[in-house]
Amino acid sequence: MPRVLTETDVADFRERLCAAAERLFAEKGPDAVTMRQLAAELGVSPMTPYRYFQDKDDILAAVRTNGFSQFAEALEQARAGARSARAKGAAVGEAYIRFAFEHPHTYKLMFDLNQPMDGRYPELVEAGRRAHETMSAWVKDQIAAGEMAGDPEEIGAMFWAATHGAIVLEMAGKLPPGSAQALQDRIGSTLAKGLRP
Repeated sequence: MPRVLTETDVADFRERLCAAAERLFAEKGPDAVTMRQLAAELGVSPMTPYRYFQDKDDILAAVRTNGFSQFAEALEQARAGARSARAKGAAVGEAYIRFAFEHPHTYKLMFDLNQPMDGRYPELVEAGRRAHETMSAWVKDQIAAGEMAGDPEEIGAMFWAATHGAIVLEMAGKLPPGSAQALQDRIGSTLAKGLRP
C-alpha cells in the first residue's frame, strides 16, 4: 500500500522538483528536458513527477511563478527600506541587478522564455503582474515627489528595458563583470534628468 503523503511531504517534493527543473531548464533549455530526466535527477520513478504536476509546462509555470514572486518581494523590500523617493528608485535598481546575478537561472527562466501567462496558470499571471507593478511603483513615488513627470507605466518600462538590457549584456559576456550596475546607474540618472518636470 502506497504511503499517504502529508501536505508537508507534497510541498517538500514539489520544491525539490522545481529546484532541479530550474537548473536543468536553464542549463539545457526547457525543450531539451524531459519528465524522465527530472525524475532521474531526484532518484524517483519516471511517473512520480506526474503525481505532483500535470506536465513539464506545469512545472515550468511553478518555477517561473516562484521566480517572479521572489523578484517582486526583493524589489518591494528595497523600496520599503528607502526613505526618499529618489532613494527608493536607486534601491529598487540595485535590488533588481542583485537579484538577477544572485539567481541567474531563475532570471533567465523568468524573462527569456515565452510561456503563456493565461488562465491555465493564474498564479503565474498574478506573480507576473506583481513583478510588473514593482517597476512602476517607485516611479509613482518620484512623480508624487515632483522629481519626474509622465506616465509611470511608460517610464517604468523604459527603466526596466534599460536595466534588463544591461544585465543580459553582462550575463552574455558582452560587458565586463560589474558593468550592469554602473551602466544602470548612468542610464538611470540620464533618463531621470530628461523626465524632470
